[in-house]
Amino acid sequence: MIRRATGAFLAALVLLTGAAPAAQATGYRYWSFWDRDGAGWTYATQGPSLVRPSDGDVQGFRFAVSADSKDAAQPRGAAVFDVICARTPARDGTKRVALVIDFGTAADAPSGETPPARRTACARVAPDASTAEALAAVAKPLRYDTNALLCAISGYPQKGCGEPVSGVEKPAANEDTAGENTAGEKQAESDGGPSLGLVAGIAVVAVLGAAAIWQARRRRA
Repeated sequence: MIRRATGAFLAALVLLTGAAPAAQATGYRYWSFWDRDGAGWTYATQGPSLVRPSDGDVQGFRFAVSADSKDAAQPRGAAVFDVICARTPARDGTKRVALVIDFGTAADAPSGETPPARRTACARVAPDASTAEALAAVAKPLRYDTNALLCAISGYPQKGCGEPVSGVEKPAANEDTAGENTAGEKQAESDGGPSLGLVAGIAVVAVLGAAAIWQARRRRA
């Protein structure tokens, strides 16, 4: 009975306190490509060399370590076409594409490299130009591998291309964009007191411990 009570206690403690280990996965360090859809970002389903944006479109690039596309970090900060292209007036025979280029954080940077500051640019290109051509117009040098994977923007990073990074912890929620806080930052900060899960876990310990002691005494009697 004591073993059963102990097993039940451990299971309940994991459920109530969230004591399970964080999920780990193999991630990849790479530039992800995004389309701006209204007020949010959508992970692009095609590479920048295949996409033909329209005049007024906003597209983004973010360098980070991600386990998969669902957990990929989005470009940060404001992404408004009228702001990014405010100084680039429309011109016949061309189109304007607003680009957000987020070089990521130091935590995602390759060893020995420091990510440049996030930047935006308004590319004026031919009407049939691809996103890759728009990016090349404002953020050279670009670097690609033999499979046409985008490896570097404005020379960053200097080396490497989509290399695996082990032990990546999947985030609970993706970063928000357009200058807003992340999902984690939106939550109220703890006041330092015990959480509900911890209190419930302590209660389970007390109840199951008392039950185990009672059963042991009953068997001896």
